[in-house]
Amino acid sequence: MKSFQSFRPLALVKYACAATVFVAASLAQAQSIVVASTTSTEQSGLFAHLLPEFRRASGIDVKVVALGTGQALDMGRRGDADVLFVHDRVAEEKIVADGFAVKRYPVMYNDFVLIGPAADPAKTHGKDIVEALKKLASANTAFISRGDKSGTHAAELRFWKLAGLDAAGAKGNGYKECGCGMGPALNMASATGAYVLADRGTWLSFKNRGDLTVLVEGDSRLFNQYGVMLVNPAKHPHVKVAEGQKFVDWVVSPAGQAVIASYKIGGEQLFFPNAGVPGQ
Repeated sequence: MKSFQSFRPLALVKYACAATVFVAASLAQAQSIVVASTTSTEQSGLFAHLLPEFRRASGIDVKVVALGTGQALDMGRRGDADVLFVHDRVAEEKIVADGFAVKRYPVMYNDFVLIGPAADPAKTHGKDIVEALKKLASANTAFISRGDKSGTHAAELRFWKLAGLDAAGAKGNGYKECGCGMGPALNMASATGAYVLADRGTWLSFKNRGDLTVLVEGDSRLFNQYGVMLVNPAKHPHVKVAEGQKFVDWVVSPAGQAVIASYKIGGEQLFFPNAGVPGQ
């Protein structure tokens, strides 16, 4: 019979292999980041298209927390994310100025569109978003606002202000805030025959349209720019700087930009890359 001692080398090999597997698993787990982003990038399907390509290029996994832009930026201020991928340039520049993000990079754009029932009872159809909102308020027509401090909500509030209708109650009796993401807001509009401001990406991927259609588009004020930023490790030392910066660098690189451009639904491109374009 073999002694216990004769089994020790084999046992040591097994333990060494197990330790190697544990270390490898720990390293793999470390190769991940949290990206706080908007519901539009998630619900449009962009991240499902984009992130596997980044994973193949870098070996880094990305966990997306999809919120309104305001809430996503708040995650950055608290240090609850490594990277911010959002669409409210004024708010993005402020978080950089306040020292909670390192630098803002333009990534891509699309546009906002006013969605409403095909019958268009408020007669909003056209290119002028400000005139359309004036008609909605005058007619007390049902309008669903995100009401969630998202980039889309911030844009909507800018348009109401341009229309001179930013005071409480000035938007008409049909104005309702849902405090929800873009998909749920579109679902509410579809169910109630209401109007809603949406980003084109989420609209193109939205399935429950009912009789909703695009009524206002093409106004230059409807331009919708997205930016990406690394959360500042000087504020939050636990931020995964190397991995987060790899994501930022990749998404604005020719490779990342090409993946963004290749995302289409029904042959229609949802987002248009513009990294490096001055002034965006």
